[in-house]
Amino acid sequence: MINDDAAFRNYVMAQHMRSYRSAEPVEVGTVLPARGVVYHNVPAAYGAPGYRYTVVNNEAVIVEPRTRRVVEIIE
Repeated sequence: MINDDAAFRNYVMAQHMRSYRSAEPVEVGTVLPARGVVYHNVPAAYGAPGYRYTVVNNEAVIVEPRTRRVVEIIE
């Protein structure tokens, strides 16, 4: 989904975002809570229009905004 995982991860980490702490491991398909998680638009340069990103357990994740379902974990 993301055009360049390494560049996107560097971009996200450069934002110095606070990481949401989840007691459960986060995997593709995990639905994140409506409260306590801050979601941001994925910049157009990374090729995922309409999706959001956040940081969970110090990992950048791509989220489908309507469902808050993780669709990609950026490693």
